[in-house]
Amino acid sequence: MLAGELYDPTDPELAGQRLAAHRLCQQFNQTFEEQEAERQALIDQLLPDHAAGVFFQGPIFFDYGHNSHIGANFYSNVNLTVLDTCDVTIGDNVMLGPNVTLATPLHPLRYQQRNLRTRADGSQFDLEYGKPLTIEDNCWLASNVTVTGGVTIGEGSVIGAGSIVTRDIPAHSLAVGNPCRVIRPITPDDTLPE
Repeated sequence: MLAGELYDPTDPELAGQRLAAHRLCQQFNQTFEEQEAERQALIDQLLPDHAAGVFFQGPIFFDYGHNSHIGANFYSNVNLTVLDTCDVTIGDNVMLGPNVTLATPLHPLRYQQRNLRTRADGSQFDLEYGKPLTIEDNCWLASNVTVTGGVTIGEGSVIGAGSIVTRDIPAHSLAVGNPCRVIRPITPDDTLPE
């Protein structure tokens, strides 16, 4: 799965890992912000590879959790979905707006490989694969952004609201749209008066 090869998501070991992550997400989503210690303990279990200063507004949903790697001073607004069948790597000082989806799973284009298959015992399964995604340091993804597997968003970039990112975004870029495209670099001229 992590190598990006076709795999059976109904494999009992994978199903068990997803179930454990889904339970931790549900428990987190049932806590309140003032329950800081309980929330932090759940995040520590769900995301063993995270740095200091991560904050999730909640609700959250991670498919596996342990395939996500999150840097320091991370902030996520409401309704974060991370389908981390492959590695999701997020740098330091990254901010995510409401309803962001980070999706590494992919399905074959040909229905002959994509459709459900039936085992001898009558149970059904399909084959899928994935590609990792990376969000480098100091990025901001606005509300309703979707990032697909195989994408790297370069350091210091901003992704506009509602964008669907299907290809790499260079560092220090403002990118928007569906599909997301770079519209210009971010420069010192973008500095706001304080």
